[in-house]
Amino acid sequence: MTQAHLGTALITGASSGMGAVYAERLARRGYELILVARNRERLAALASRITTQTQRSVEILDADLGTRAGLSTVETKLKQDATITLLVNNAGVGTHTPLEDSDVDAMSRMIDLNVTSVMRLTYAAVPGFVSRGKGAVINISSIVAIAPEALNGVYGGSKAFVLAFSQSLHHELAGKGIRIQAVLPGATATDFWQTGGLPLENLDKSIVMSAENMVDAALVGFERGELVTIPSLHDVAKWEEYESARRAMSPLLSTNVPAPRYTTTH
Repeated sequence: MTQAHLGTALITGASSGMGAVYAERLARRGYELILVARNRERLAALASRITTQTQRSVEILDADLGTRAGLSTVETKLKQDATITLLVNNAGVGTHTPLEDSDVDAMSRMIDLNVTSVMRLTYAAVPGFVSRGKGAVINISSIVAIAPEALNGVYGGSKAFVLAFSQSLHHELAGKGIRIQAVLPGATATDFWQTGGLPLENLDKSIVMSAENMVDAALVGFERGELVTIPSLHDVAKWEEYESARRAMSPLLSTNVPAPRYTTTH
């Protein structure tokens, strides 16, 4: 049984993987949907299934967020549709390849999708949220945001942007009734790995979570009001210690004299 109407959720990268799971779960929670991805056929099939199962309305936008035209289409929708109450920035791409084995143009395309589209769609959505006094943004980051040595450096850097961007947005917008969540998935059983050149079967099964479990855990974190949700991290005290140390250091990072270790000669 579905819950009361919660507005409309716009989900990017919605045709498969975590995006498709978000679509199903949010529809069951009471959201109408706008699903964004490049593959219209997949989107249409998913939309039909969700509408049949939940009776929620589902609109599809086939758009390539790595292009200015595709991005503009979705930005316009976010600016003009006042029913939208939730933006899920899920679309992204990654790779495990080191610098010497990577194509620089592919790295630029990764930044376009992982960084620029997240920034621009958020900028398109948030002013309307603020004016209406409600709204939320879920940004899908990654554990590589805090463990950049794990995979490709551009991918890690792009996801570190998503985390920092989310933390700053929370600082700016929490007092205006806008909720922000950054989700940091670990290895997840999606097309991500195949697309990035490392088939899923090459990974240790003990580190790979299903997309369903990942999204379900992330939504528990969202419902609890977490700013940062790391579904795979069992000992949350580790994150709390990390974040506490960061916050303690923050006010000490800018002074008018260099630290003594940089002025003392030995």
